[in-house]
Amino acid sequence: MPQDLTHAADRAAIQRLSTALNLPAFEKGWVWLAGAGPGDPGLITVLGLHAIAAADVILYDSLLNDGLLGFARPGAELIFAGKRGGKHSCKQSDISRNLISLAHKDKRVLRLKGGDPLVFGRGAEEALTLAEAGVPFRIVPGVTAGIGGLAYAGIPVTHRDTNHVVTFLTGHGADGKLPELDWVSIARGSPTLVLYMARKYAGEIAAKLIAAGRTPTEPAAIVSNASLADQTVQITTLAELGSAASRSAAPAIVVIGENVTLREQMDWLGALAGKTLLAKSRGAMKDVC
Repeated sequence: MPQDLTHAADRAAIQRLSTALNLPAFEKGWVWLAGAGPGDPGLITVLGLHAIAAADVILYDSLLNDGLLGFARPGAELIFAGKRGGKHSCKQSDISRNLISLAHKDKRVLRLKGGDPLVFGRGAEEALTLAEAGVPFRIVPGVTAGIGGLAYAGIPVTHRDTNHVVTFLTGHGADGKLPELDWVSIARGSPTLVLYMARKYAGEIAAKLIAAGRTPTEPAAIVSNASLADQTVQITTLAELGSAASRSAAPAIVVIGENVTLREQMDWLGALAGKTLLAKSRGAMKDVC
């Protein structure tokens, strides 16, 4: 079947699902700020997929899985609006201005981002700009890499035996430098740390945490291209985090804490690739409760 006809059938199926779930209509003159998840196209929400199929214009991120754009309706305008460290990027002010201009032209405008738009994704900046301009908008949450990406690496962000607190940090401030944070409080207050955009300053971050009292041998991991076919996971220690980061590919998510050790038994993706998933026999099946 020709690809255009295949996508037409897919869009019809999306419409039926949207109707069955009573999803909100994507009205003209509105901007939807949506997250597409960390990479695996299956991690987009139904509402996000509905938005792609209904939009007149889609401004999409560099981290987006391009396969999702195939569900855009015929005639929809696709505009690249990505930002990547160390590469030519669109200015945030230009993106926000474009969103307002397109909405004023009575377009259904979708700003489609990787991960979740409100987790280190500048979605809040865009939403506030739209609010100031009087442009109606909807926020469509997505699966953030710090949760979904680590799940694909077999590393839980919480476990009753390791932590009751998790802290999400960014290693990249608005000025491109490592943010000035209270590293002593962070080191002491959270057993598990999840860091976005931290490859460049991973060594400096590790040094600050060790100086604040964290153990140099504490487990750490770097997950590159999380949830994609070329995902890689480096297991290291806090002391060696900077060196490991220099050998890792971008984009990457960093996790520090005892949770990392659980990957040995929870690497379900590795098991699918033919590795052995370590598991103990539970004996005869019994009722859960």
